[in-house]
Amino acid sequence: MALFDWLFGRTPEPSQRNQPRSVATGHRTPETVRPPARPAFDHADRVPEGSFRFVALDVETACSDVASICQIGLACVEPDNQIQTFSMLVNPRTRFDPFNIQLHGIGPDHVADAPHFPDALESLLQLLTNHHLVQHSNFDKRAMNAACGFCGIDAPDLRWSDSVQIARRAWPELKGNGGHGLANLKRTLNLQFHHHDAGEDARAAAMVVLHAEAHLRLPFEDLIKPAPKKSFPAAITKDGDPAGALAGSVVVFTGALGMSRNEAAELAARVGMTVKAGVTKQTTHLVVGDQDLTVLAGHTKSSKHRKAEEMQSGGHPIRIIGESDFKALVANAKAS
Repeated sequence: MALFDWLFGRTPEPSQRNQPRSVATGHRTPETVRPPARPAFDHADRVPEGSFRFVALDVETACSDVASICQIGLACVEPDNQIQTFSMLVNPRTRFDPFNIQLHGIGPDHVADAPHFPDALESLLQLLTNHHLVQHSNFDKRAMNAACGFCGIDAPDLRWSDSVQIARRAWPELKGNGGHGLANLKRTLNLQFHHHDAGEDARAAAMVVLHAEAHLRLPFEDLIKPAPKKSFPAAITKDGDPAGALAGSVVVFTGALGMSRNEAAELAARVGMTVKAGVTKQTTHLVVGDQDLTVLAGHTKSSKHRKAEEMQSGGHPIRIIGESDFKALVANAKAS
């Protein structure tokens, strides 16, 4: 275990660890880059044993080749939600790019005596196959499979879920507002971890899942199920009665109405309104029902509603009315 004593006995975290995770193949830095000192993290020096709720996994790579795994980190979530964090260095048997060295602080000297990937995988395999794995994005699964291919071994059949997808479900408002990467989730959820260390990033992915469980009041088993498909009303178009009082008007419906779309379309057509599926320059009325915010990607208004407001701002004479106003409009048209 001298390797791990050496690895985790290092001091200050380099400022470069706050750079983005992605590998920029065109980045140029001097070839004489010295690996920054590895920070001291309180990670286990033995592979965790036992039964866990789930295990988060993260890898760091030596270069732009996704197969060049040089560190594997695990975060094992116990039944009481305590997290055991483990990481190990891996000798990728390939080059180290200066960009990657500055990113995570691992260089060829650090991994000279580390196990090659097949040996590292063998030591982790029982833990990995016995548990559902969480990765933050699809990078880690791709890297593990690519490393298996590089070493000429079969990729194990592992169960994977993505904490990015879980975060999108829990906090849809972050789309277009910083996104669901670990850096933004760290700020949003006030997570405490050191980015670009495999053990720390695995722990962060586990914490994202635990926060999502609490936020949505759903257990992990429900969070990893495919999200139920939303049912949207079928697009309805109908020609208006040319003799109706509102002939020449074009109406579009959006959101959940108290009546069915068919009923609304029939009412509109009887008084002469032509019913269309989408807002265009010909639209004269947009009828807005109650909104299901979970299908609006973090917006408080549907895309039809937002487009109609933009057209109003541009001087287009389109009326945006609620369902009760629509019913009153139809009633008045019938009476006239």
